[in-house]
Amino acid sequence: MIKVREERPEDFEAVRRVNESAFGRPQEASLVEALRTAAEPHISLVAEVEGRVVGHIFFSPVRVESEGVSHEALALAPMAVLPEFQGRGVGSRLVFEGLDECARRGHEIVFVLGHPEYYPRFGFAPTKPHGITCEYNVPEEVFMVKELRGGALAGRAGVVKYHAEFGKVE
Repeated sequence: MIKVREERPEDFEAVRRVNESAFGRPQEASLVEALRTAAEPHISLVAEVEGRVVGHIFFSPVRVESEGVSHEALALAPMAVLPEFQGRGVGSRLVFEGLDECARRGHEIVFVLGHPEYYPRFGFAPTKPHGITCEYNVPEEVFMVKELRGGALAGRAGVVKYHAEFGKVE
């Protein structure tokens, strides 16, 4: 049984292990640690199986900027599941419950840089038809958005700016 809950300080070491194992490198785990202390508001959830942290998802603030106008949104990144628990629905539960928590807290828009075969099942769609681009040079099919409230993207074209002070994950 998969249980999703808010991350607690005693989870930090396990969350680091999950991210390092899932990505096979330390950069995403270091990004989570930087965002956890500096990005507000943020949402950080863990997935547990039999009391063990096996997955993690993080949402942090971004800005959509256009001609002197700025709109707040959230970015989903990263989302990680221990390799031995992948393909068992842990990631899907994290995404669905994470998006529900974002909406519950009043957020209306979530962006993701992710696999175009994975995220559309959660309602993510390409940003280009909305006139939205990413500040990073990424293939347009991997930069997606989900409205948590219908019509939330109306009039919000522009460039999505991530938190430069946290660095870019290579």
